[in-house]
Amino acid sequence: MSRLVRLAPEPSSIDTATDGLRDEAESELPRAPAAAPDNYLERIAKYVPVEVLGFSVFINAILDQAMRSGGGAPVMVGVPVITIAIIALVAGMVAAPFFVWYIHDEGDAWVTNAIVCFFAFPFWSYAMGAVAFTDYRDGNLATILLATFTVVSGTIKPWMPKPRQVAEARETGRKEGPRLVDLNAPMNVPGNGWSA
Repeated sequence: MSRLVRLAPEPSSIDTATDGLRDEAESELPRAPAAAPDNYLERIAKYVPVEVLGFSVFINAILDQAMRSGGGAPVMVGVPVITIAIIALVAGMVAAPFFVWYIHDEGDAWVTNAIVCFFAFPFWSYAMGAVAFTDYRDGNLATILLATFTVVSGTIKPWMPKPRQVAEARETGRKEGPRLVDLNAPMNVPGNGWSA
């Protein structure tokens, strides 16, 4: 199972030295069912930027400790801790899409994942008590926002592009590859000017 939401089933393949062996081997092996695109619950789980949130928890634990021990106006290296926390929040929002791009495999809808993770990060950070939201933190609101975002994010399905060969064939009018049949065209029957 991929870490990211999948676009379409992956074709199964057997790597062999020659095509003849491949055909023979494929005919003898039972076919594994193709992986289906992810369903609603799988999308909900995969859209959570867990790895970046894990790093954010570590950073926020350090910042929270500095807030508690810093008195009325806590600073780190002469910079207010809340400013560092806001920079860490923005860095996490930017890091989430880059991490998705870094771990994506062929067939993953990484662009959709990156966009949803970008917007998911602040919701999850707020719910987990990020220091950047210290002055605005409300546990009940955090629960409502996170639950709403989670339910909505599961409805976001990746855009499925048309197969490139079919789209190119339609644009150029080529008849290579799978033949496209025009169902609206009159049938070619003998006697109507059709010749073999």
